[in-house]
Amino acid sequence: MQQYSLCFGKVKKDCLKFIKSQETKADKFKNKERMIKSFLIPLCFWINKKAENKRPYFVGLAGGQGTGKTTISSLIRIILTEYFKLNVFRISIDDFYKTRKERISLSKKVHPMLLTRGVPGTHDINMMLNFFRQSKSKKFKRLKLPTFNKAIDDRYNKKYWYDLKKRPDVIIFEGWCVGAKSEKNNTLNKAINSLERLKDQKKIWRKYVNHQLKLKYKNLYTQLNCLIYLKAKNFSLLQKWRLKQERKLWVKSKAKSKIMSRGDVLNFMQTYQRITQHMFRNMPKYASIIFNLNSNHQIKSAVYKKQND
Repeated sequence: MQQYSLCFGKVKKDCLKFIKSQETKADKFKNKERMIKSFLIPLCFWINKKAENKRPYFVGLAGGQGTGKTTISSLIRIILTEYFKLNVFRISIDDFYKTRKERISLSKKVHPMLLTRGVPGTHDINMMLNFFRQSKSKKFKRLKLPTFNKAIDDRYNKKYWYDLKKRPDVIIFEGWCVGAKSEKNNTLNKAINSLERLKDQKKIWRKYVNHQLKLKYKNLYTQLNCLIYLKAKNFSLLQKWRLKQERKLWVKSKAKSKIMSRGDVLNFMQTYQRITQHMFRNMPKYASIIFNLNSNHQIKSAVYKKQND
């Protein structure tokens, strides 16, 4: 379509500049122009049309670890801002992790595994619900929102928080478990990896996490206007991509001691495995748009579902 070509001409420079900032010498993005032209620009036309009816329009973006959520959500923001002149705010569910002090307290009260950030129950859900509610308010007031520093496993100082001065037209809310649904209780009985077998023998951790999804997270996710899912083929591919991500961090980071080892990454990912695999099976049934990823980390196809506005 001619409109898509016009759009590409306008956003190409900044999109490619952003992609370059994410590359290392050993790890270059392939087929980047095709990804922007064939998938992300049509998606942005779709979002723009939907956003005409609702302000702000909440876009949920989900996908397992290492699927490229940060890159894709950043490119969507560039396209919507530059071509469609929309005020777009992008934030990750990771930014709403509970503080380290709060997770230490939770780990003592409920289960030691809740010290590890990631799963539902380790985010400040009330802060997220408040952010959603205030963003929708016609009497929008300036919002300060947290940013999380994974290197120290805690929030940044408040002076580095997001400062949302006016109500956005589009809010991109991205994260590995965005849109995830709870499991049936009987499926929690069988441990799916060594971490669950050894450290959650009484099933307290997995039942707690599942219960969180069933209640407040469900309430939060029902407020999303659409849900985009980056679908990888399997969990072992996600492990490979997440290890690659860590290598990139190692290349770019000055604090090498803060980077996780291969063993650390694989252990950490076991806490994500149950929900991630449940999402593999179920997200395609209810996501608005599915981007199928091939084993080379590229979008190979897009499926748009019919949606009630």
